[in-house]
Amino acid sequence: MKSTVKETESLAKIAPSILAADFSRLGEEIKDCERLGVDWLHLDIMDGHFVPNISFGPGIVKTINKLTDKFLDVHLMLSRPEKYFAPFADAGADLITFHFEVHPDPRKHCQALKKLGAKTGITLNPKTSIQKVLKYLEFFDLLLVMSVQPGFGGQKFIESVLPKVEKARAHIDKNKLSTLIEIDGGVDGDNASRCVDAGVDVLVIGNSFFNSSDRMALTKKVQSLHR
Repeated sequence: MKSTVKETESLAKIAPSILAADFSRLGEEIKDCERLGVDWLHLDIMDGHFVPNISFGPGIVKTINKLTDKFLDVHLMLSRPEKYFAPFADAGADLITFHFEVHPDPRKHCQALKKLGAKTGITLNPKTSIQKVLKYLEFFDLLLVMSVQPGFGGQKFIESVLPKVEKARAHIDKNKLSTLIEIDGGVDGDNASRCVDAGVDVLVIGNSFFNSSDRMALTKKVQSLHR
């Protein structure tokens, strides 16, 4: 995975956010994602403390893992994420991301995740400076840039986070890191290309995906974008 954008042109990945799916027919929604050939499934975990909302826990992740072989991208919006690393890894999370705002020196927590066999991610809220996290990217498999305030779906995309993506991309390329960049919040078919142009590898799309009248077209559009 160690290549830079200058050396290898890469296609964007789409990661539908399961929180926006119809949970009364969750199995069907996941099967539809598989049929469409999405790359990852994004699972938002919220504790009602770090963010003002509650979603679901390891039990639902375990259920989803039984329903699909897709890569499970688990985003922990928790005040004490390290308490739940093992339960989510055991439930089938392939990648676990936690917030820099909770652990501003995230190295030991990154190592804890690696010992559990999970890929590692670090997340930044819109107001957090990218400069604070650049020196840690070499330890992580993924940087998740939030393009809304975390906690609720359906918010408007914050355009001003794109320069943060550009700075992260420049750092990753300059240092020949394998770290992927993901973006989450208000992403849709209209702004996806701007995200990829800024340096994003993985686009989390929630309401715009599950409410789309043509999920196939949206999936193909994102997956055709070249970084």
